[in-house]
Amino acid sequence: MPQIDRCGNVGCAIVNVYRIWAASHGQSGFASGVNLMVSRRIVLWAVFTFAWLTSGSLRAQTPRWPEEKAKSWYDQQGWLVGSNYIPADAINELEMWQAQSFNPNQIDKELGWAESLGMNTMRVFLHDLVWQESPEGFRKRIGQFLEISSRHHVKPIFVLFDSCWDPDPKLGVQHPPVPGVHNSGWVQSPGRAALTDPAQEGRLKAYVLGVVGAFANDDRVLAWDVWNEPSNTNRGSYSRLEPANKPQLVEALLQKVFAWAREAHPSQPLTSGVWDIDFEGQSPLTKTQEIQLDNSDVISFHNYGWPESFEKEVLVLQKFHRPLICTEFMARGAGSTFDGVLPVAKKYNVAAINWGFVAGKTQTYYPWDSWRHPYILDQPALWFHEVLHADGKPYREAEVKLIRELTGRGKASTAESR
Repeated sequence: MPQIDRCGNVGCAIVNVYRIWAASHGQSGFASGVNLMVSRRIVLWAVFTFAWLTSGSLRAQTPRWPEEKAKSWYDQQGWLVGSNYIPADAINELEMWQAQSFNPNQIDKELGWAESLGMNTMRVFLHDLVWQESPEGFRKRIGQFLEISSRHHVKPIFVLFDSCWDPDPKLGVQHPPVPGVHNSGWVQSPGRAALTDPAQEGRLKAYVLGVVGAFANDDRVLAWDVWNEPSNTNRGSYSRLEPANKPQLVEALLQKVFAWAREAHPSQPLTSGVWDIDFEGQSPLTKTQEIQLDNSDVISFHNYGWPESFEKEVLVLQKFHRPLICTEFMARGAGSTFDGVLPVAKKYNVAAINWGFVAGKTQTYYPWDSWRHPYILDQPALWFHEVLHADGKPYREAEVKLIRELTGRGKASTAESR
C-alpha cells in the first residue's frame, strides 16, 4: 500500500492522490513518476478526486434540526432554569479555565448551591486562547467540569465565542477587578487580533471542531451557544478599541462557526442568542440576526426589560416555531427580576437563565453605569445581577424561595442555614 501522509491542505492531498495512482501503475516511489506528472490526465484526475473528497466532507455536515426534532429534544429536558456561571474567584473566562487558576473545589461548592436552588442548567463561557495554549489540557478541564456539574444534576450550555467587553485577551495572570466597576475584566473571544487576521481562521476552526467534537455525544452537555451577542460593539466601555468593521468581520465568521460546529456532528442543539432584535416590529432583521435565527436549532434570546417586554418578545419569537431559551435576563435596576420574569417564562415554557450567580471578581452586582460612575465610596442601593453572596447566602430570600417553588426542585443549603 502506498505511503499516505496525514495532512489538511490541497497540495498534500493531491500528492497523496498521485501516490495512490503511481502505486497502481507500478511506480515504486514519488521520484520515479516525476516525468509522468506532466500528464494532463493525471493532474486532472488528482484535482477532481480532491474536489470530490472535499465536497463529500461538506455533505457530511449535520443539517439544522427539523422543528419536530427540536421540540422533542426540549420536551425531554424539563423546565430549564439556571444562571450564567463563572466561579467567584475568576474575573473572566481565561481565569476560570487556565490550568494555573482552574479551581474544581470552588466549582463543586457553587454548583452544589445551584442544585439546592433547583437550578438544572448553567451557561458557561469557553475561550479560544485556552485551547490554543493546550488543547488536551482544556479538554481535560472541561471534562472535570462536566463530572462536577453532572453530580449536581446541572447540564451546561457552553458558549464558544463572545463579542462582549475587552477586545484584547491575553493568557497568563489576569488583572484584579477595577474597584466599583461592573465586569471590568471580561474578555472577548476571539479578540480583535484574531478577528482581523484571516490567517487565524484555521486556528479558530480547529478550536470549534476540537471542543465540540470532543463532547459531541456527551449527554452531560445541554447545548452549544456558538457566539454571544455577535453584533455587540461595546459602546460605553471598549468601543474605541474595536475594529471599525467589526460587525462585518463577525457577520462573515458567524456563518462559518455554525458550519464548523455542525461538522463535528453534535448530538446537542446549536444556538446563538438574538439580543438586539426589534420585537416591536419597526425595523427589519439585520444580516447577523438572520444568520442567528436561520441556523439555530433552538432559538435563544436576551431580555433585560420589564416582564411586559419579556412576554412581548416571547410572543414574537414563538413565530419561529422552535423552543425558546432566554440565555440572559435579570437586571434588577432595569426592571428585570425573578419575581416578574420567571412566572412569565414558566407560563410559556421558556427556559430562563439569568446573568450572574455568585458575587465575585466579575462584580456584576454593580450596574452597567458603573463604567461612567464607579461605586467607590457608596454601594448601589440594589444589586444589579447575582443571586448569592460569596458565602452562598441569598441576596434575597424571596428570590430563592420563588425559584424553588416554580421549579419544584431544590432545598435549603447549609450556607443558608448559617
